[in-house]
Amino acid sequence: MKVKFYGVRGSMPSPGEHTHQFGGNTSCVYVEQTNGKGLILDSGTGIAQLGEKLIEHTTPIAILLTHNHWDHIQGFPFFKPIYQADRDITIVVGDVEDEQTKNAILMQMSGSFFPVSYQHLPANITLNTQLASQKNFTLNSFNVFTAPLNHPGGGTAYCVHAEGKKIAYITDNELAPPGVVKTTVTQWAEFIKGADLLIHDAQFTTEELTLKHGWGHSTFKQVAELAMQACIKNLAIISHDPARTDDELLAIETHLQANYGEHINIECAREGRTFEFTPSKD
Repeated sequence: MKVKFYGVRGSMPSPGEHTHQFGGNTSCVYVEQTNGKGLILDSGTGIAQLGEKLIEHTTPIAILLTHNHWDHIQGFPFFKPIYQADRDITIVVGDVEDEQTKNAILMQMSGSFFPVSYQHLPANITLNTQLASQKNFTLNSFNVFTAPLNHPGGGTAYCVHAEGKKIAYITDNELAPPGVVKTTVTQWAEFIKGADLLIHDAQFTTEELTLKHGWGHSTFKQVAELAMQACIKNLAIISHDPARTDDELLAIETHLQANYGEHINIECAREGRTFEFTPSKD
């Protein structure tokens, strides 16, 4: 199994000379089995580059959306396979609170928002707005488990199982939110337990969280501590703040590795980074 990062930023794209090392595209991760079957996690601007790879094939495409904030859906209109005639594409929408906007990934291609209407796309697109509310389901030969995100407007975290491996994808998520807690730290630790790779949002430093408590994101320290609690082998931090420079991320990564590296392979995710796992029996 391979896991490749195509977009690692949060909030908005941030191209430029100070972000080229980690990348400026918003959230998109591709999980691929050895048999070629894949699963796309989120549809930020990184999905455009992924589309260049997938356009070469005609196999069905499956997309899991955590939620509908712009940085998780804004790349979809530029995903080339949606312009392929009869290409089968299934989109599972995160379990968001607003029923009226569950189809946001398509509605952004309507009216005055975009020149090509989603109704005129030649691909066969299926939008599933109910599946993510289930605790467990199967999609494109992946066994998927879900948990509710602690994020304004709601959303869904996923644990993806295939070939005896487990990938946990949790973004955007505030581990210690004010008010209602949909999933506690203890529950998160149980949800991700045994994961070969944890991908988790850490957009803020501890100091920044003071002013942004309740915005739906975690700190680097909180995520590292969660990974320790759950005995995670590999941790890739995602949803980098758009203003965070390469130098700043490198310094944060060095600090994390100095404090937690004895127990976890920990890094700030980079575009193009690929994790490879040898298949094993479940």
